Amino acid sequence: MSKLKLKNDEIFETIIGKVEDFPKYTTQIINLANQNAQGTRPKVVGQMSDLIQEFSGKKYGDWVTWYEKKMPTAVDDATDKVYDMVTKLKGAFVQIDKELVRKWVRDLVLTKTFVGLCFQESLLKKVANLKGKKYRLSTPVEESKGIDGFIGDTAVSIKPLTYKSKNMLSESIDVAIIYYDKKKDGIVIEFDF
Repeated sequence: MSKLKLKNDEIFETIIGKVEDFPKYTTQIINLANQNAQGTRPKVVGQMSDLIQEFSGKKYGDWVTWYEKKMPTAVDDATDKVYDMVTKLKGAFVQIDKELVRKWVRDLVLTKTFVGLCFQESLLKKVANLKGKKYRLSTPVEESKGIDGFIGDTAVSIKPLTYKSKNMLSESIDVAIIYYDKKKDGIVIEFDF
């Protein structure tokens, strides 16, 4: 059996003939700005999966012409939204000094880690109280098996609600699962054991 790797640049060159070149780190910043600005969402640039199926051509140049005719202001609208956010990020960058980075690291490593662990305990406690049972957090050995705690004798794993829709091929959890969905004012919990 033969095995080879086709690099992204090779794919782009094969399909469109040219690979855009960007200065180092700029695409990461633009991508962050886009995530915040939501400049390339379907309401701005169209539902791309539907548009590409609607397009009957096979060549990149034809696609560009077709798309720009179908969505004449989309690229400019998205550019404006993203660039506005880049400008805001530039203003934020000048506020970042070493002490602010240290404050952020402490918040992530200490505060968010601690709250995250206590957050799991809060869910276990709530479900245990509803079921009229005791709870406990898992030991390190149990945790390595995907168990976050126990409600009575039932081993439990705690996962975000989005876990249901993800294809977790590399992970197999054979215990009861408590799903949670964070809202602005709290957490919604789902379980069926």
